[in-house]
Amino acid sequence: MNLKVLGISGSPVKDGNMETFLNYMLETASKKGLHTEAVYLSGKNINSCLHCNFCVSNQTSGKYCSIEDDAQEIFDKIIAADIIVLASPVYFMRSSSLMAALIDRLRAFLFGNLIKNKMKNKIGVSAAVSWMRNAGLETTHLSHICTFLSMGMIPAAVHTGISPLGASAVSSPNGTGEFDENIRLGVKDDKYGLSSASIVMSRAIELAELVKRGTGS
Repeated sequence: MNLKVLGISGSPVKDGNMETFLNYMLETASKKGLHTEAVYLSGKNINSCLHCNFCVSNQTSGKYCSIEDDAQEIFDKIIAADIIVLASPVYFMRSSSLMAALIDRLRAFLFGNLIKNKMKNKIGVSAAVSWMRNAGLETTHLSHICTFLSMGMIPAAVHTGISPLGASAVSSPNGTGEFDENIRLGVKDDKYGLSSASIVMSRAIELAELVKRGTGS
Protein backbone atom coordinates (compact mmCIF):
# COMPACT_ATOMS: atom_id res chain seq x y z
CA MET A 1 0.00 0.00 0.00
CA ASN A 2 1.47 3.33 -1.12
CA LEU A 3 1.28 5.68 1.87
CA LYS A 4 3.00 9.03 2.33
CA VAL A 5 4.04 10.62 5.61
CA LEU A 6 4.75 14.33 5.96
CA GLY A 7 6.49 15.46 9.14
CA ILE A 8 6.53 19.16 10.03
CA SER A 9 8.90 20.43 12.71
CA GLY A 10 7.94 23.67 14.42
CA SER A 11 11.27 24.22 16.12
CA PRO A 12 13.38 27.30 15.29
CA VAL A 13 16.50 25.27 16.16
CA LYS A 14 18.11 23.56 13.17
CA ASP A 15 19.26 19.97 13.84
CA GLY A 16 18.03 20.23 17.42
CA ASN A 17 16.07 17.85 19.64
CA MET A 18 12.74 18.33 17.87
CA GLU A 19 14.09 17.76 14.38
CA THR A 20 16.01 14.74 15.67
CA PHE A 21 12.87 13.29 17.25
CA LEU A 22 10.82 13.89 14.11
CA ASN A 23 13.48 12.26 11.95
CA TYR A 24 13.38 9.21 14.21
CA MET A 25 9.62 8.98 13.71
CA LEU A 26 9.97 9.25 9.94
CA GLU A 27 12.69 6.59 9.95
CA THR A 28 10.28 4.30 11.78
CA ALA A 29 7.72 4.79 9.01
CA SER A 30 10.33 4.46 6.27
CA LYS A 31 11.41 1.08 7.62
CA LYS A 32 7.81 -0.06 7.21
CA GLY A 33 7.93 0.85 3.53
CA LEU A 34 6.26 4.26 3.61
CA HIS A 35 7.43 7.29 1.67
CA THR A 36 8.45 10.00 4.12
CA GLU A 37 9.31 13.68 3.88
CA ALA A 38 10.22 16.29 6.47
CA VAL A 39 9.60 20.03 6.48
CA TYR A 40 11.65 22.03 8.97
CA LEU A 41 10.11 25.40 9.77
CA SER A 42 13.52 26.45 11.09
CA GLY A 43 14.44 27.13 7.48
CA LYS A 44 11.12 28.53 6.28
CA ASN A 45 9.42 31.90 6.16
CA ILE A 46 5.88 31.42 7.47
CA ASN A 47 3.94 34.60 8.12
CA SER A 48 0.85 35.02 10.29
CA CYS A 49 -2.61 34.55 8.83
CA LEU A 50 -4.23 37.90 7.96
CA HIS A 51 -7.82 36.60 7.93
CA CYS A 52 -8.17 38.51 4.67
CA ASN A 53 -10.53 35.81 3.31
CA PHE A 54 -8.63 35.52 0.04
CA CYS A 55 -8.85 31.75 0.42
CA VAL A 56 -12.64 31.78 0.62
CA SER A 57 -13.20 32.56 -3.05
CA ASN A 58 -9.93 33.37 -4.81
CA GLN A 59 -7.87 30.19 -4.60
CA THR A 60 -6.33 28.92 -7.83
CA SER A 61 -4.05 25.97 -8.47
CA GLY A 62 -0.70 26.79 -6.89
CA LYS A 63 -2.03 29.82 -4.99
CA TYR A 64 -4.20 28.97 -2.00
CA CYS A 65 -3.38 32.05 0.08
CA SER A 66 -2.73 35.73 -0.62
CA ILE A 67 0.50 35.77 1.39
CA GLU A 68 3.69 35.22 -0.57
CA ASP A 69 5.95 33.02 1.57
CA ASP A 70 6.92 29.37 2.02
CA ALA A 71 3.47 28.15 3.11
CA GLN A 72 2.29 27.30 -0.40
CA GLU A 73 4.86 24.56 -0.90
CA ILE A 74 3.84 23.07 2.46
CA PHE A 75 0.17 23.17 1.44
CA ASP A 76 0.99 21.12 -1.66
CA LYS A 77 2.88 18.55 0.42
CA ILE A 78 -0.02 18.31 2.88
CA ILE A 79 -2.46 17.54 0.07
CA ALA A 80 -0.23 14.69 -1.15
CA ALA A 81 0.26 13.14 2.30
CA ASP A 82 -1.78 10.42 3.99
CA ILE A 83 -0.25 10.94 7.44
CA ILE A 84 0.71 14.36 8.77
CA VAL A 85 2.94 14.76 11.84
CA LEU A 86 2.84 18.10 13.64
CA ALA A 87 5.97 18.17 15.80
CA SER A 88 6.72 21.02 18.17
CA PRO A 89 9.01 21.76 21.08
CA VAL A 90 7.18 22.85 24.22
CA TYR A 91 7.35 26.61 24.77
CA PHE A 92 5.52 27.93 27.85
CA MET A 93 3.29 24.83 28.01
CA ARG A 94 2.26 25.12 24.35
CA SER A 95 3.37 24.73 20.74
CA SER A 96 6.02 27.04 19.34
CA SER A 97 5.08 30.28 17.60
CA LEU A 98 6.36 28.84 14.31
CA MET A 99 3.96 25.90 14.56
CA ALA A 100 1.12 28.18 15.67
CA ALA A 101 1.66 30.41 12.62
CA LEU A 102 1.48 27.43 10.28
CA ILE A 103 -1.61 26.05 12.02
CA ASP A 104 -3.37 29.40 11.60
CA ARG A 105 -2.54 29.36 7.90
CA LEU A 106 -4.28 25.98 7.57
CA ARG A 107 -7.46 28.04 7.56
CA ALA A 108 -7.07 27.78 3.80
CA PHE A 109 -8.11 24.12 4.13
CA LEU A 110 -11.21 24.99 6.13
CA PHE A 111 -12.73 27.67 3.92
CA GLY A 112 -10.86 27.54 0.63
CA ASN A 113 -12.91 27.44 -2.53
CA LEU A 114 -10.43 24.98 -4.07
CA ILE A 115 -8.94 22.94 -1.20
CA LYS A 116 -11.72 22.93 1.38
CA ASN A 117 -11.92 19.52 3.11
CA LYS A 118 -8.71 18.30 1.47
CA MET A 119 -7.42 17.26 4.91
CA LYS A 120 -10.52 15.24 5.75
CA ASN A 121 -9.75 11.65 6.82
CA LYS A 122 -5.99 12.15 6.72
CA ILE A 123 -4.26 10.75 9.79
CA GLY A 124 -2.85 13.27 12.24
CA VAL A 125 0.05 12.55 14.56
CA SER A 126 1.17 14.88 17.32
CA ALA A 127 4.77 14.94 18.52
CA ALA A 128 6.29 17.07 21.25
CA VAL A 129 9.63 17.46 22.99
CA SER A 130 9.83 19.12 26.39
CA TRP A 131 12.78 20.06 28.57
CA MET A 132 11.05 18.52 31.62
CA ARG A 133 8.82 15.47 31.84
CA ASN A 134 5.77 17.31 33.21
CA ALA A 135 6.10 20.70 31.55
CA GLY A 136 3.60 20.98 28.73
CA LEU A 137 3.78 17.83 26.61
CA GLU A 138 0.06 17.14 26.75
CA THR A 139 -1.05 20.76 26.32
CA THR A 140 1.16 20.94 23.24
CA HIS A 141 -0.42 17.74 21.93
CA LEU A 142 -3.87 19.17 22.53
CA SER A 143 -3.19 22.18 20.30
CA HIS A 144 -2.21 19.80 17.50
CA ILE A 145 -5.15 17.47 18.10
CA CYS A 146 -7.63 20.36 18.08
CA THR A 147 -6.19 21.24 14.68
CA PHE A 148 -6.70 17.69 13.43
CA LEU A 149 -10.28 17.59 14.67
CA SER A 150 -11.09 20.99 13.16
CA MET A 151 -9.86 19.72 9.80
CA GLY A 152 -11.87 16.50 9.92
CA MET A 153 -8.68 14.48 10.31
CA ILE A 154 -8.29 11.31 12.37
CA PRO A 155 -5.85 11.69 15.30
CA ALA A 156 -3.63 8.70 16.04
CA ALA A 157 -4.13 7.86 19.73
CA VAL A 158 -2.52 5.08 21.74
CA HIS A 159 -2.91 3.73 25.26
CA THR A 160 0.67 2.61 25.75
CA GLY A 161 3.80 4.71 25.84
CA ILE A 162 4.20 8.10 27.48
CA SER A 163 0.90 9.73 26.51
CA PRO A 164 -2.27 8.65 24.69
CA LEU A 165 -2.18 11.98 22.85
CA GLY A 166 1.03 11.61 20.88
CA ALA A 167 4.74 10.90 20.67
CA SER A 168 6.35 12.48 23.74
CA ALA A 169 9.99 12.95 24.64
CA VAL A 170 12.23 14.98 26.92
CA SER A 171 15.60 16.57 26.23
CA SER A 172 17.03 16.83 29.75
CA PRO A 173 18.40 13.76 31.60
CA ASN A 174 15.34 11.67 32.55
CA GLY A 175 13.20 14.76 32.18
CA THR A 176 14.55 16.24 35.41
CA GLY A 177 15.27 19.66 33.94
CA GLU A 178 18.92 19.42 34.96
CA PHE A 179 21.38 20.97 32.53
CA ASP A 180 24.44 19.10 31.30
CA GLU A 181 26.59 21.12 28.90
CA ASN A 182 27.95 17.92 27.42
CA ILE A 183 24.55 16.79 26.18
CA ARG A 184 23.55 18.36 22.85
CA LEU A 185 20.71 16.06 21.81
CA GLY A 186 19.26 14.69 25.01
CA VAL A 187 16.22 13.33 23.20
CA LYS A 188 18.39 10.52 21.88
CA ASP A 189 18.79 9.25 25.44
CA ASP A 190 15.07 9.17 26.18
CA LYS A 191 14.39 5.52 25.40
CA TYR A 192 10.78 5.73 26.56
CA GLY A 193 10.20 8.78 24.40
CA LEU A 194 11.67 7.06 21.36
CA SER A 195 9.51 4.04 22.11
CA SER A 196 6.41 6.24 22.22
CA ALA A 197 7.35 7.61 18.79
CA SER A 198 7.43 4.11 17.32
CA ILE A 199 4.15 3.14 18.97
CA VAL A 200 2.28 6.20 17.74
CA MET A 201 3.63 5.90 14.21
CA SER A 202 2.59 2.25 14.07
CA ARG A 203 -0.94 3.25 15.06
CA ALA A 204 -0.99 6.01 12.46
CA ILE A 205 0.05 3.59 9.74
CA GLU A 206 -2.64 1.15 10.85
CA LEU A 207 -5.29 3.88 10.63
CA ALA A 208 -4.05 5.09 7.24
CA GLU A 209 -4.23 1.56 5.86
CA LEU A 210 -7.81 1.21 7.12
CA VAL A 211 -8.80 4.48 5.47
CA LYS A 212 -7.16 3.46 2.19
CA ARG A 213 -8.98 0.14 2.18
CA GLY A 214 -12.27 1.80 3.00
CA THR A 215 -12.02 4.32 0.19
CA GLY A 216 -10.56 1.83 -2.29
CA SER A 217 -7.77 4.26 -3.17
